[in-house]
Amino acid sequence: MWRRFNFGRKSILTGLLLGALLLISACASDQSPSTDTSKQPSGAEKKVEVMVSAAASLKYSLEETGRRFETEFPNVTLRYNFGGSGSLGQQLEQGAPVDLFISAATEPMDRLVEKGIVQSDAVQLMFRNALVLIEPVGKQNVKQLPDLLKPEVRVLAIGQPDTVPAGEYAKEALQNEGLWDDVESKAVYAKDVTQVLAYVESGNADAGFVYKTDLKSSTKAALALEVDPDKHQPIEYPAAVPDNAKHPQEAEALLEFMRKPEIKDIFTEAGFEVAEASP
Repeated sequence: MWRRFNFGRKSILTGLLLGALLLISACASDQSPSTDTSKQPSGAEKKVEVMVSAAASLKYSLEETGRRFETEFPNVTLRYNFGGSGSLGQQLEQGAPVDLFISAATEPMDRLVEKGIVQSDAVQLMFRNALVLIEPVGKQNVKQLPDLLKPEVRVLAIGQPDTVPAGEYAKEALQNEGLWDDVESKAVYAKDVTQVLAYVESGNADAGFVYKTDLKSSTKAALALEVDPDKHQPIEYPAAVPDNAKHPQEAEALLEFMRKPEIKDIFTEAGFEVAEASP
């Protein structure tokens, strides 16, 4: 009798022990991290890379904006493709993966709308700019556009008019002054305004057309004159999220972020006129 009773008591104790272990395991399971992504902290959000194609004249202001945006949205990394707006637009037409496009002219954006790559109601006017003629520091050969005909001005740097809006504006202004045919032989064409500025700063060009904002950051180029805005089309910067954007929500968030007063100040200080958001 004793042996049978002793065996039964051991079975009861063993069962109680197993039950306790199962209870502890269940409690531990309940305390494990939830796999529900909706309850995850913001730091656990999926990392995304947002591709921004933008006019070269926006480089410094947009990069500073981007640094602040990434601080506020740590799950987003911004990648940039700066260049002539016409070339950037052509890349989009050829299927380049772009989440946000900011042009320095309306024409490249209009082409994208016509081709169905961007919806017309997605386009927002962001900035305005001014066209200026610059010379290397220490030279003062040009005080008005006809002075470009002087023999001292041997090389004139200008953005490629077909792909660089600043070059198109400059050509238009010179045509309206009746100077283009005589000045064209002096022209050396650049892929964007950044390259025009580099030609003038290095002395490889005696003068060049850039935006007012480009000159503001230069210590090696000086203002010769500001081109009469009535001599060319308005210099406007439209922006839009293309239909095939991989990260449209993040791109829209960046556009909205650029409307913040402290961010608008970045562009104003750089010399841009910030356009008011459409109602």
